[in-house]
Amino acid sequence: MDTKTLVQEKYGAAAREVRKSGSVACGDPALRCCDPITTNLYNEAEKSGLPASAVLASLGCGNPTALIELKPGETVLDLGSGGGIDVLLSARRVGPTGKAYGLDMTDDMLALARENQRQAGVENVEFLKGEIEKIPLPDCSVDVVISNCVINLSADKGRVLREAFRVLKPGGRFAVSDIVVRGEVPDEVRKSMLLWVGCVAGALEEKEYVSKLAQAGFGRISVEPTRVHSIEDTRHFLVEAGIDVDAIAPLIEDKFISAFIRATKPDCGCIGPGCCN
Repeated sequence: MDTKTLVQEKYGAAAREVRKSGSVACGDPALRCCDPITTNLYNEAEKSGLPASAVLASLGCGNPTALIELKPGETVLDLGSGGGIDVLLSARRVGPTGKAYGLDMTDDMLALARENQRQAGVENVEFLKGEIEKIPLPDCSVDVVISNCVINLSADKGRVLREAFRVLKPGGRFAVSDIVVRGEVPDEVRKSMLLWVGCVAGALEEKEYVSKLAQAGFGRISVEPTRVHSIEDTRHFLVEAGIDVDAIAPLIEDKFISAFIRATKPDCGCIGPGCCN
């Protein structure tokens, strides 16, 4: 099964479970539920007024809306928007003169997100169907690109970053939460870690992430750790998968981190479509 199909099936199942039972089943570690990565990402003030299903369907590794300054009137795009929590939070912050787009390729997640939007009574939001490797928006059309532990799921991260650069206006900001690897991890360990969390196997090494952003055209790049994941964070899932946790611990301890990654599109004085590529 290819990466795209796997992601669609896993996240589609999560959306259906939320709509059916009001919870996310934790039997599949690839859904990243019930573990330290996904807990306590949003405070009570942020969750207030949001549908419970928007919070339940949040399977990210950070809270990009809390770490980026959003201004009234701005346009925000969330790559891989899932149940829509970060889109709805962004819409609050940019206000009625701004707009928040959510992009997702999974029909069940889009249906859940649109229902969450309806329940929240938020009008300045639009959920789009599409792939993050081919964003269905014009050049230079958004002020901020956010994402929450989704880019690492793509099989072509360079293309995702180039697309993010394309749709950003000159001076636009890239502000995503993602899983990042610090240092080298053996391939066989990466494959084993896939049993813990779907995004870890595809996580980029920190320097490679920075390099790909620079190659896409971004400047002012920074990587800020938000959580360092210890072997104890993964022990339950790895033991269930039959993996000798103590044997691989020295190879992975403190190497997988949740991080907030910032970058800026240079202000090139763009005055027409396509001029800032």
